Amino acid sequence: MTIDAQRAAAERPGDTPALAAAIGARFERLPLCRWQVMVRLVVGTATFFEAFDQLLIAYALPQLRTEWHLDTGHTTALMTVGSVGMLGGALVSGRLADRVGRVKVIAGCIALASLCNLLLTLCTSPEPFMAVRFVQGMAIGGEVPIAATFIAEITRAHQRGRFVLLFELVFPAGLTAGALVAYWLVPLLGWRWMFGLAALPVVLSLVVLRYVPESPRWLADHGRHEQALATMTSIETKVERITGAPLPPPEPTRSVVPPQGKGGLRELFGDRYRKRMIVVGLLWFTGYFANYGITSWLPTIYKSHFHLDLSTALLYSTVTSCTGLLGCLIVALTVDRVGRRNTVIWCFAAAALCLLVLGLSATGTAVGVLIWTSLAAVFLFGCNICLYLYTPELFPTRIRALGASMGGAMNRLGIVLGPIVVGAVYAGGAIGTVFVTLAAVALIGSLTATAGAEETSGRSLEDVAP
Repeated sequence: MTIDAQRAAAERPGDTPALAAAIGARFERLPLCRWQVMVRLVVGTATFFEAFDQLLIAYALPQLRTEWHLDTGHTTALMTVGSVGMLGGALVSGRLADRVGRVKVIAGCIALASLCNLLLTLCTSPEPFMAVRFVQGMAIGGEVPIAATFIAEITRAHQRGRFVLLFELVFPAGLTAGALVAYWLVPLLGWRWMFGLAALPVVLSLVVLRYVPESPRWLADHGRHEQALATMTSIETKVERITGAPLPPPEPTRSVVPPQGKGGLRELFGDRYRKRMIVVGLLWFTGYFANYGITSWLPTIYKSHFHLDLSTALLYSTVTSCTGLLGCLIVALTVDRVGRRNTVIWCFAAAALCLLVLGLSATGTAVGVLIWTSLAAVFLFGCNICLYLYTPELFPTRIRALGASMGGAMNRLGIVLGPIVVGAVYAGGAIGTVFVTLAAVALIGSLTATAGAEETSGRSLEDVAP
C-alpha cells in the first residue's frame, strides 16, 4: 500500500486493519537510530524512577518504626501494601492504555507516583502513609508493563529483542540507584527528604507528553487514521533527518484478515489468544515465584541457618542480585539469536538444575549457597526480563497492553506468594526442601514453555498477532 493509498484508506473507517498493517510495514523499514534511542531514554528514565520509588520503603522503615512506634503487623503492612497496589495497577492499566493510549497512561502514572511521594513527606501516622503507598503502588505497577508495550510497538522486528531488553535494564538499575541514594540520604537527612527528592521526576510526565509521540499502531487501531498517518510521517521525517538518507519503500503488505475480536478480556481469553495468555501467565508466575522466593529469604537463611553476621549475610545476598543483573544483560544481547522460546525454556531448566543441586546438598556451606543461588539468579533474572519483551509480542494492538498488564499482575502474584510459601517451608527447618521446592517451580516454568510457548523472534507484531 503506497502512502497515497494509505491516505485514501484513512478516510474509510472499514480500512482500519489494512492501515494498521501498512503502518507496521513502515515501522519495519526504519533503521535503529538516535530517534528510537531518544524515546527509549525518555520512557526509560520514567521507568528508572518508578523502580527507584518501589524500593524506598525498605530504607524508610527503620526510622518509621521508631518514630511511629510500629509493631510487627504495622511494619509488615507498610512494606507489603505497595506490592498489593502494584498488583491492582497492573490489572487496571492495561485496559486503560488500550482505551486511551499508551503515552497518556505512562505520563499519568509518572505524575501520580511523584505526587504520592510528596504526600508521603506529609504523613504523620501509618494509616495515611499506607493509603498513599497503595495508590503509588498502583502507579508503579501500571507504568512498567505499558512502557514495555509502547517500546515494542515503535521498534521493528530486526533486533527488537536487544532494543527492548536494553530498555528494560533501567528498572533493575533504578532499584540499585534507589538503594545507594537511600543508604546515603536517610541517615543524613531523614526519610522525608528521601521521598521529597523522589517527587522531583513529576516533570518527566510533561517531557513524555511533549516529546514522545503516541503509538501510530494504537492510533490506527482506534480509527484515528489521519493522526496515525501524521504521527508516522513525522517519525519517518525525523529518522531521515538523523540518518541523512531516504528511507527504502515499505514492503508490500499481505491481504489483511479483519480482526475477529473487539478487545477486552473476552478476546484476551477467547479461542485465539486464551492459550497464549495462560502460558505466558504461568511463565510470569513461576519465574517471579522462584526469583523472589530465593532473594527475599536469603539474608535470613544466611543469618539463622549458617550463623553469619548481618553485614556478611546482606553482602552475600547482594552478590546474588548483582549476578542476576548479569543474566539480564546476557539475555538482552543474545535473545534475538537464541529466540524467546528457547531462552525461556533453557533459563528455567538451568535455574531448576542449580536449585536442585543446592537442595540436595543444602547441608553444605554458606559459600556453596552463594554460588548456586547466584547461578540460579543469572538464569531466573534473564528469563524474567525476557518476558517483558515476549508478552507484548503475543497480542494484537487492541489488547496488547491488557495482555502485558495481566502478565504483570501474575508476576506480582508470584512476588507475593513465593516468599510466603518459602517462609512456610523454611519454618519447618528443612532448608533443602526450600530449594527443591523452588527447583520444582522453575521446572514447571520450563515445561510450560516447552509445551505451549510460540516463537516470535524476527517476526513483525502484525504477523505474530493479527
